[in-house]
Amino acid sequence: MRAFYESFWADAPADPQPWAWARRGALLLAEAKPGERVLDLGCGAGRFVAALRDAGADPVGVEIAEAALERARVVAPGADLRLLEDDGSIPLDHGSVDLVWCSEVLEHVADGLHLLQEARRVLRPGGRILVTAPFHGRAKGAAIALARFDAHFDPQGQHLRFFTRASLASLLLAAGFVSPSVRAVGGVPLFRETLVARAGR
Repeated sequence: MRAFYESFWADAPADPQPWAWARRGALLLAEAKPGERVLDLGCGAGRFVAALRDAGADPVGVEIAEAALERARVVAPGADLRLLEDDGSIPLDHGSVDLVWCSEVLEHVADGLHLLQEARRVLRPGGRILVTAPFHGRAKGAAIALARFDAHFDPQGQHLRFFTRASLASLLLAAGFVSPSVRAVGGVPLFRETLVARAGR
């Protein structure tokens, strides 16, 4: 997995604008409080890390690819940026962050349960996780199946997991989080673009 994303980031632009940047940034900054330590899990080129720091939070970015962190060091100079361990563990102490931001990441991860268990481990008691992932409801799934099944579910594509509200809530519960709340945003009713999930430690 690491080799795949090293290759992906080696060919990426120096500072790619994240998908739905304005909407996702507003979501994150509405949740993160000044002074809180916030983990951006899957920080990419560091745009959200920089935004968190500008808003008064204390961010730490973690990525699977060193090539992504090279870009993040330019976008967010001096920020606390770390490489995910080879075994998939997050290089942070138990109970060391207030909020985990895991946005448009879980769909790319082979073992999402392990990643979420790690996210829970590094959260302090009473901490929160804020997750976004592409939405796959029944109507949208049916439309995809009819119009572009092979392209959307390409086994060589980047997306390994496809979430509904129920399956994302179930995964958060399985990882030990409490009171997950999942809603769909963006797009039009029945064809929303994004799931937004909040849960507690």
